[in-house]
Amino acid sequence: MIFTDRHHAGRLLSEKLTSYRNTSGIVLGLVRGGIVVASTVAQSLHLPLDALVVKKIPSPDEPELGIGALAPDGVSYVDWRLAHRVGADEDYINGQTRMLNDVIREKLILYRRGKKPMKIRGKVIILVDDGVATGATFEAAVKWVRKKKAEKIVAAIPVAPQEILVKMRPEVHELVVIEEATDLHAVGQFYESFPQVEDGEVIALLKKSI
Repeated sequence: MIFTDRHHAGRLLSEKLTSYRNTSGIVLGLVRGGIVVASTVAQSLHLPLDALVVKKIPSPDEPELGIGALAPDGVSYVDWRLAHRVGADEDYINGQTRMLNDVIREKLILYRRGKKPMKIRGKVIILVDDGVATGATFEAAVKWVRKKKAEKIVAAIPVAPQEILVKMRPEVHELVVIEEATDLHAVGQFYESFPQVEDGEVIALLKKSI
């Protein structure tokens, strides 16, 4: 399966989520790429859209390699086995967490423009990303939504590796996925068009959401 772009992926997910149309649910998109997919899902289902900023905790020597991820309010997921393998100790993780906490706070202020975050407690949350590679970012996102006492967590993902999905299924109430990949090196390989999403686009998508 190759998606034309993130909007195409969102439309395909929406077809599998029709039972949530016009309900009291909330679509929560991971910034930045996931918010584009999420905006299409939210529009199709006539649901409100909000953004969740989750930042990858990078390996000390390979910034592109994520050894964990940080969500708002200090909620984190760390793959300690991988972290120790690449020489990342607790001091390193704590330092990265402090720095990324500030980045997350600044981004949420930028994106919301004074708008209050939507209340998660007691709600059905459809958590959307543009794809999952290692699973660390989505794991942190799920932990954050769970901590906020959502009634139900629906994970909606266009593409993810089969081994990650096996680990993810017990963590959520429902998992909706289009493509269970057997050979995924990067999420972008499943998209014909996969441009970087800029802050301005995130702001615009949130502004026009219901």
